[in-house]
This record gives sequence, C-alpha cells and structure tokens, in this order.
Amino acid sequence: VQLVESGGGSVQAGGSLRLSCRATGNTFSSCMGWFRQAPGKEREAVASIYTAGTSTYYADGVKGRFTISRDSTQNTLYLQMSDLKPEDTAMYYCGGTPYIRAWYCERDGLLVSTYDFWGQGTQVTVS
Repeated sequence: VQLVESGGGSVQAGGSLRLSCRATGNTFSSCMGWFRQAPGKEREAVASIYTAGTSTYYADGVKGRFTISRDSTQNTLYLQMSDLKPEDTAMYYCGGTPYIRAWYCERDGLLVSTYDFWGQGTQVTVS
C-alpha cells in the first residue's frame, strides 16, 4: 500500500484546512489514522477510523474541531480541520493497517504502533 497525503499549507489561527490521504496499490486498510509530528516532538495521534463501519476516534486536543472521514470509492481518507490553532502546526501523516477488528481499532487506533504503513506527510503551519 502506498499512502500519499496532500492539502497542507499555511493558514491563520481560526482558519480551516482539509487534508487528503489517497491509497494506491493494495488499498485495503481496516483501520486508518491521522497523526502529526512537530519538530523535536514525538509523533502523536490526531484521529482514527474503522473503515468497515463508521466508528471514529479523536485525540482530546482536536475533539470538536477536526473530523476524520473516508471515501471508499476514491480510496481516500480525509481530515477536515477547523478553528486551527498555532499548536496544530506539525507535519501530518496518515497511517493504515489491514485486517484488524473493530475492537482493536477502537482500543489502539490512536497508537503509532498499530499502523503498518505510512505516507510521507503534509505540512500544516498555523500562525
């Protein structure tokens, strides 16, 4: 599976961006997530989704501001980000993993270690 993120950019605080993550190759992933990494910090979870259903999970700092979704017909994962804050500045990555059950995605979907493949990232800068 190859994952390619896009949609990053520079915005002012309070603005919005929508990130996309397109999967190519063997595109099936049962659990997918968005993560971010700021300079000098560890990669942290943003949101995850169990692709066989509608279950979504969010890190506390983005609840109510970010929305994860997917379009299976386009093999694309999205992250709609609103009310952006300077602390949201980071490189954003999408991750995927095949063949895990819903309970596993619910329990561990916000862990970096859950994911088998990653995109190259897209930069988000909020000033």
